[in-house]
Amino acid sequence: MMLRAAAGAALVGSLVACSAPAPAGGNTGEPVRLRVEVIDSYPHDPTAFTQGLELHDQLLYEGTGLYAESEIRTVDPQTGQVDQTVSLPPETFGEGITLVGDQLWQLTWKEQTAFRRDRSTLAEVGRASYSGEGWGLCYDQPRDRLVMSDGTAELTFRNPASFEPTGTVAVTREGEPLAQINELECAGDRVWANVWQTDEIVRIDPDTGAVEAVVDASGLLSTDEQAGADVLNGIAAAPGFGGRAEEDLFLVTGKLWPRMFLVRFVEPG
Repeated sequence: MMLRAAAGAALVGSLVACSAPAPAGGNTGEPVRLRVEVIDSYPHDPTAFTQGLELHDQLLYEGTGLYAESEIRTVDPQTGQVDQTVSLPPETFGEGITLVGDQLWQLTWKEQTAFRRDRSTLAEVGRASYSGEGWGLCYDQPRDRLVMSDGTAELTFRNPASFEPTGTVAVTREGEPLAQINELECAGDRVWANVWQTDEIVRIDPDTGAVEAVVDASGLLSTDEQAGADVLNGIAAAPGFGGRAEEDLFLVTGKLWPRMFLVRFVEPG
C-alpha cells in the first residue's frame, strides 16, 4: 500500500470461526495459522500499482495508486484485460475501494478525499472528506457499514451512504496492537486484511478487533517474477469464481505483480 514501498511499499462458512467476546485489552489467544492453496492463476497488469480489489458478478474492480497514475478500472479477471479506466486527478494517490450497491467508494492516501462513483460507468458522482490517511476499505454487508484502515492499528466504521464515522475498533494480535493494516476485504462477518510490507493476510473479528487467523501468502511469485514486483496487496472474495462450486475462494495479487491467483486459505497439512 503506499508509495513508501515504491519510493524507498458472502464468505465462507468453513473458514469463518465464531469467537467469544474478547476480554478488556483484546484477545490474547494465538491465531490459527493458515496457508494459501493455489487453485489457478491469471494474467495481471504488471504496471498496475494495485491498491484495492473487488469482485462482483465475475467482473473485477481494481483501484491503483501513484501520483499522476492512479486509476479506477474494471478488468476481466481471467484474462487480465482492462475493460474501462477512469483516471484520478494527478495530485491524488488512489487507495482502497469497495462496492455498495450500485456505487463504488475509492479512498486517497493523503488527500483526505473519498470518491463516490457509479459502479457501471466509474464516473464520479460525489465526494466525502475524512481525517488522516486512507489505506483500505470494504463494505461489511451484515452490519451495513464501511470498514476503513489508515495504516494504524485501528479500523474505522463509516456510514456507507454519507461516509461519516460511526465507531472504531483497535486491532490486536495476541493482545498486541497490529499496525499497518492495509487493503481490506469484508467477507461474511469477518474482515480480511493485508499487512503492509509482509506476506501475511489476517482475519479480523470486527466486533472485538482480535486477529483470529494469519495466512502465510509467501512464495506465490517465481524468483523471476519477484524481480519486477512490489509487495502483496489486493484481496477479493470470489465465491463460485468461474462457475466453481466452492464458496471459500479469494483472488489475491500485489503491486506490479504479473499474475493474480485464485486461492483458498487452508490449515497446513
